[in-house]
Amino acid sequence: MRIVVLGGTGQVGRKVVENLERRAQAVVVASRKSGVDARTGRGLDAALEFADAVIDVTNAPDVSSPDTLRFFEETTHRVMEAEAKAGVKHHVLLSIVGADHTGEEGYFAAKGAQELAVRSGSTRSSILRSTQFYDFARMIAEWNTDQDTVRLPAKPVQPVAASDVAEKLVELALGSPLDGALDMGGPERMLLPAFVNRVLRVDNDPRYVVADDDITPVGFNISGDLLLPHPPSVEAPTTLETWVREEGRRTVSHER
Repeated sequence: MRIVVLGGTGQVGRKVVENLERRAQAVVVASRKSGVDARTGRGLDAALEFADAVIDVTNAPDVSSPDTLRFFEETTHRVMEAEAKAGVKHHVLLSIVGADHTGEEGYFAAKGAQELAVRSGSTRSSILRSTQFYDFARMIAEWNTDQDTVRLPAKPVQPVAASDVAEKLVELALGSPLDGALDMGGPERMLLPAFVNRVLRVDNDPRYVVADDDITPVGFNISGDLLLPHPPSVEAPTTLETWVREEGRRTVSHER
């Protein structure tokens, strides 16, 4: 198969490309770095030529921007039109758990609009809704830090390794379209403060993490019970502790 990875140089995209290469699949890495801009259409037709499937792991330049909704809508409509013209048979989208249960604002709502754009296209599709990546704990901490303290509500989450998500995206692309969506989470449920605290300890980050149920955390515009995967769903194998040992350690600066 010839598979195009939109956003193939990003965090998940690189893992998807590596997985496809290990399986000896023909891969086209499509991103702004490789000369393909899905939003403007630059280089898109050439990238999709002879493609059997597309794995879309693109992300907005600034997920907190009011432009995020328009970015996903414009980009996805342009991609779906280009796929129809190229005869692509399968579009695989990476979305986020809870994207189908949001209001009209925020990142979750923007991803929900992206899902709708995919479903509205003529190309058959599979949507994988992932819970938060383990790495995402660092961004959650940055968004919710007040001086030396991170305050978060004690809501249950089921975070997942990005490598597991990449593998599932590849499996979907190599199979028949779901014509629907599938949720995916990690193998363990934990409280949001404990999750963030564990990753910060890996980084030797000195910030305190405090459970505070009166706080509405930045970065989540949906209620806590929608952060968990719902049927139909699949459970990834990599635990947080395994991720910490194998991928999680890195050198970071704590200057802010």
